[in-house]
Amino acid sequence: MQKITSFTIDHIKLQPGVYVSRKDPVGDSMITTFDIRMTSPNEEPVMNTAEMHAIEHLGATFLRNHSTFGPKIIYFGPMGCRTGFYLLLAGDYESKDIVSLLTEMFIFIRDYNDVVPGASAKDCGNYLDMNLPMANYLAKRFLDQVLLDIKPDRLVYPE
Repeated sequence: MQKITSFTIDHIKLQPGVYVSRKDPVGDSMITTFDIRMTSPNEEPVMNTAEMHAIEHLGATFLRNHSTFGPKIIYFGPMGCRTGFYLLLAGDYESKDIVSLLTEMFIFIRDYNDVVPGASAKDCGNYLDMNLPMANYLAKRFLDQVLLDIKPDRLVYPE
């Protein structure tokens, strides 16, 4: 079998950032998949499921309610390796196009201090596995270390 594109990225060189993972034509439209890499793969600890779950709920809620990008959100969810998230948008985008959106989202997550949306038995299949304080911490860390002063090399996959 042929390797899928995401397995061809050199994860030894990959650092936290915002990367275009792929672009897929669907009919007359394009779907852009972003790799929102929050930790350095194979170099630092991965995120635990509880904080990733809280980030997923908060991020998806923020994104789907965004006045500009809300109608373009296809999916926001965790990577299986627990080093980041995927964001799928309807449209043809580059990484730089969504830095302000992600900055808004991670500020929202950093500052959020209420019941996590969808964190109930009726709304979620694993609602008890949430860690809001760690989600707040990781959002702040990603903002401070990556988004607020993002460098060009954190917007394009390493060679």
